[in-house]
Amino acid sequence: MFNRKAKPYTELLGKTNRIVEGTIIKGDIVSQADFRLDGELIGNFQSTGKLVVGPAGSITGDINCKNADIEGKFEGTIHVTEILNVKSKASINGEVTVGKLSVEPGADFSASCIMKIDQANFLLTDGKETQQKTS
Repeated sequence: MFNRKAKPYTELLGKTNRIVEGTIIKGDIVSQADFRLDGELIGNFQSTGKLVVGPAGSITGDINCKNADIEGKFEGTIHVTEILNVKSKASINGEVTVGKLSVEPGADFSASCIMKIDQANFLLTDGKETQQKTS
C-alpha cells in the first residue's frame, strides 16, 4: 500500500538541491541530482550531476562531480570529470583534476591542476575513479 519505489535518475534531471546562504553543513553530501550551494560546507561533496557554488558559498573538503561552476570559495581537492568553470570572483586553493577548465579573469586560482584528456574512459564509483572497460 505504501510501497514507494526509488525514482530513477532520469526523473531527477532538471531538479536541483539548494543550500541557502547562512546555512552551515558539517559532514558529507552525496547526491545524484544537480546541487547549488550558497551556504557553507565543511566536508566532502559527491554527485553524478552538476555542482554550483554561488558567490556566498564556500566548501572546505573534497569535491567529486561531473560538472562544476565555482563563484565562491573552495579549499581542498576537486575532481570534475567534464568541465570546471571558475568565475571571476571565485577563490580556489588546493588540487584540481578536470576534463576541461575555464577560468575567468580576476579569479584567485591557487591550485595544482591536472587535465585528463579522455574522461570518457573513467567512471565515478563511490568517490573512487575506475577505468571503464572497453571492448
